[in-house]
Amino acid sequence: MSNSMWGGRFAGAPASIMEEINASIDVDRKLYRQDIAASRAHADMLGRQGIIGADDAEKLKAGLDEVLREIEAGTFNFSRDREDIHLNVESRLTEIVGEAGKRLHTGRSRNDQVATDFRLWVRDAIDRIDGEIAALQLALAERAVETAGMVMPGFTHLQTAQPVTFGHHLLAYVEMLSRDRGRFADGRKRLNESPLGSAALAGTPFPIDRHSTATALGFDRPMANSLDGVSDRDFAVEALSAASICAIHLSRLGEELVFWTSAQFGFVRLSDAFTTGSSIMPQKRNPDAAELIRAKAGRVIGSLTSLLIVLKGLPLAYQKDLQDDKAPTFEAMETLSLSLSAMTGMIRDLTPDPDRMRAAASLAFSTATDLADWLVRVLGLPFREAHHVTGRIVARAEARGVTLDRLPLADMQAEEKRITADVFSVLSVDRSVESRQSFGGTAPANVLREARAWLERLGAPSTARPK
Repeated sequence: MSNSMWGGRFAGAPASIMEEINASIDVDRKLYRQDIAASRAHADMLGRQGIIGADDAEKLKAGLDEVLREIEAGTFNFSRDREDIHLNVESRLTEIVGEAGKRLHTGRSRNDQVATDFRLWVRDAIDRIDGEIAALQLALAERAVETAGMVMPGFTHLQTAQPVTFGHHLLAYVEMLSRDRGRFADGRKRLNESPLGSAALAGTPFPIDRHSTATALGFDRPMANSLDGVSDRDFAVEALSAASICAIHLSRLGEELVFWTSAQFGFVRLSDAFTTGSSIMPQKRNPDAAELIRAKAGRVIGSLTSLLIVLKGLPLAYQKDLQDDKAPTFEAMETLSLSLSAMTGMIRDLTPDPDRMRAAASLAFSTATDLADWLVRVLGLPFREAHHVTGRIVARAEARGVTLDRLPLADMQAEEKRITADVFSVLSVDRSVESRQSFGGTAPANVLREARAWLERLGAPSTARPK
């Protein structure tokens, strides 16, 4: 039999394979709240504008409320024969309210309907993600307060570079996540225009009030061009772009947790809550949550790529290709949400080992830059010359198998005779981090101040104390 929604044009039924490829209800059923909200706003507007009778408008709104209750109670029968969430809702609505249900689609099309629903879903997802990123920032900032003075090695090229503090390291991710929130917020501003009323592509001859439906749905304004209204998916691309960058940040932190929890590093320990064992090696404690966060970044990035490829060759206006915009977007945002929750749990769960960190920070002549800076500051050497002198002193320490603060003064004076015993005041890892008081530097006082400022910004004054 032909589809009841457009049966007048088609005498025969679609092939079974056509039904299979055409149906999207298994994916877009996630839009049910947004679809009902948009339909309710549309019905209310149709009644106020006199396009349908006031009684019909009230029946439609009451019927839509009933459909929502059924879906949320789990009693709604989603049918693949009705293709998508829009036809499923409209069909059930018509069963509930009768003839009035057939009037709901006046002045709109599934093209602007799905564009509106999808925008509403992405907007809701952005708001949820923003809260989850903030929760991770809060966890990181709280741990930064606790570990503001906990010395660890800072790395470049994954080689020990200079001492930093663990709190400083954690705050770097707070900054990254702040930019992630900013990207989502910027995208949300551009997203917040309503396609509803664009109809199929050209607008509608009915005297609809697009501004009122936009306001009812929390949009700032209606979209100004009906062709753009039904075909634009920039908002989803922007959301997935922001999600991909955020997922990369989580993956980088996940990678560091994998390193830090290894026996070779031993900087932190995760509890049983965020580790797993081995089926054959009884001693193993694997940081699987961190590893899975690394992997899931690939899925988020893949979703962005998928959507970009769907869009890259589409002429205006709506094309059926756009049916495949939702699956990658849903998956990416839900995957990112899961990753954020898991990372927040791990940050709250981890136990740092300050002794292991400090010991590692003292290796590989990590205070060599402090020595070079002392030569510049106290002896007045040009930095490039100080760099060379320091390099020769490091070679002497390496040959003796000692750290710089254990190298005899005579060895240093053999390279630069003006060096005095005062140089040892800058060669410990503690003095090194304490000296980095420039804005954004790793000095514990800086870190503590910045961590507490973040907590205040996040609306959670710290009860944590430095360790």
